[in-house]
Amino acid sequence: MSQPDYVTIIRQLQEQVAALTAQLGQQGGGGGRAAAAMAEATEMAKPQVFDGTPSKVSGFVGACRIYIKARLREASVEAQLNWVLSYIQGGSADIWKENMLEELETGEIEFENVGELLAEIKKEFGGGDEESVKAAELKKIEQGGRTMEEFVQDFKRTARGSGYEGRPLIEESKRGMNGNI
Repeated sequence: MSQPDYVTIIRQLQEQVAALTAQLGQQGGGGGRAAAAMAEATEMAKPQVFDGTPSKVSGFVGACRIYIKARLREASVEAQLNWVLSYIQGGSADIWKENMLEELETGEIEFENVGELLAEIKKEFGGGDEESVKAAELKKIEQGGRTMEEFVQDFKRTARGSGYEGRPLIEESKRGMNGNI
């Protein structure tokens, strides 16, 4: 009884994998149903409920974009719009949502795609100029009970788009750090 030639077996399997990969690529960017099944199997975080807080609007819009791209790409525009609106709850955002639903139902307003609604949400709840909002948020940020790594990540996120750079940015980061460092 002879020993199996593992090198040959591995090479054959590699060739089969390469051929299947090429075949999937020819079917249009990932293999249609196989890509859809993979997306379904991948866990995705849904956005947190948005209550109209200006400092949370960018995070909400970003989370919606990611989820829609991964999970709702094939859904109709109406379904995507309703999905986004279902995550707007509480405070002044609730009233805005009710008005938006009414305008959509009566045809007063139409969106060609969900990106237009997300831009409208950002405009409505962004609290004005995003750069000035980010700058104000940056002036409030403090380390508190968080680790330095957590503070730095939050600071970087907040600093992005604030208009701060160089020395003023360094000074703001120092101001926000706990004094015992």
